[in-house]
Amino acid sequence: MRKLLGKIFGSQPDFVIEFARDGEEALKIIASFAPDVVTLDIHMPQMNGLECLDRIMVEHPCPVVMVSSITEEGAEETLAALEIGAVDFIAKPSGAISLGIEELAPRLVEKVRAAASVRIRRSRRLAERVRLSRTQPSGKISPPSLRGTALSKQPENAKGHGLVLVGASTGGPPALDAVLARLPFGFKWPVVVAQHMPASFTGALARRLDKLCAMAVSEVTRPTRLEPGNIYIARGDCDIVISSRAGALVAMAAPSDPEFRWHPSVDRMVSSAMKHVPAKSLIGVLMTGMGNDGAAAMADLKSAGGYTIAEAEETAVVWGMPGELVQRGGANEVTRLNEIGQHLLDRVC
Repeated sequence: MRKLLGKIFGSQPDFVIEFARDGEEALKIIASFAPDVVTLDIHMPQMNGLECLDRIMVEHPCPVVMVSSITEEGAEETLAALEIGAVDFIAKPSGAISLGIEELAPRLVEKVRAAASVRIRRSRRLAERVRLSRTQPSGKISPPSLRGTALSKQPENAKGHGLVLVGASTGGPPALDAVLARLPFGFKWPVVVAQHMPASFTGALARRLDKLCAMAVSEVTRPTRLEPGNIYIARGDCDIVISSRAGALVAMAAPSDPEFRWHPSVDRMVSSAMKHVPAKSLIGVLMTGMGNDGAAAMADLKSAGGYTIAEAEETAVVWGMPGELVQRGGANEVTRLNEIGQHLLDRVC
């Protein structure tokens, strides 16, 4: 894998590369080389990637892109790395590593270039910002036994029927922690999330969020009725489409549409929802992420009378997606990560 990464980065004329065989060697090289970006494997001898990452974030904070295996265990470890402070991750090619270079190379270079623009501050790295956000008053989290089916009907005092649509990419999983963990048991609208991830990772993301959140969290793998008090995570490598059946809103995992570059597509999720829900009953939230997915559809949503929130540049790991929404004039609110949850509570509860 080191040889493959070296071949990929070596083809870039402006990349200068150093190699480390394990975590201990990496820490020594980082101290003297001061890299703009580190790519870090989770499984290494002497010191594994999570231990090394934690040391990097404390001793020599810099952007880290994790190199992960496409397995359930790899997904859990990658989510832990993102919580510690990694900026992004990329999955190793399945099968013979050398055969995956054509698919891996452009995506990896794009992620590393994006990571190079991120500034990691020693005292307020991402994981610490998320932990700080959780110390703000947000209501007591109800035990899992009280969740889910108790909210199968819309509560009497809800501000109408509606839907919250959340899009995120690079830096998204810890950002989702910060926003969704603030929503209390009894939140009156369903929340649908499109987070750019492979299919082998979104199930792990849903399970992890389900443990953190008062609302029940599940991955959408089949046509699913959208119920208040629930959070629905789009399955990776697919697109999530909002539709209506027998008068009820449903979410479906649809084959990824090549018209859209990133998947699950935020643009497609929002556009499909606008066909079945009045714009005034939709809230779009666009958070940290590379590229511009979601910006066009959420700008259309605002123009049609919906409400949109863009994460502020000061808290976004990569301000590509929310920044594009702001530049289009498509954001009703531009706000810090730890304030997004309260904005949702103010408008829905």
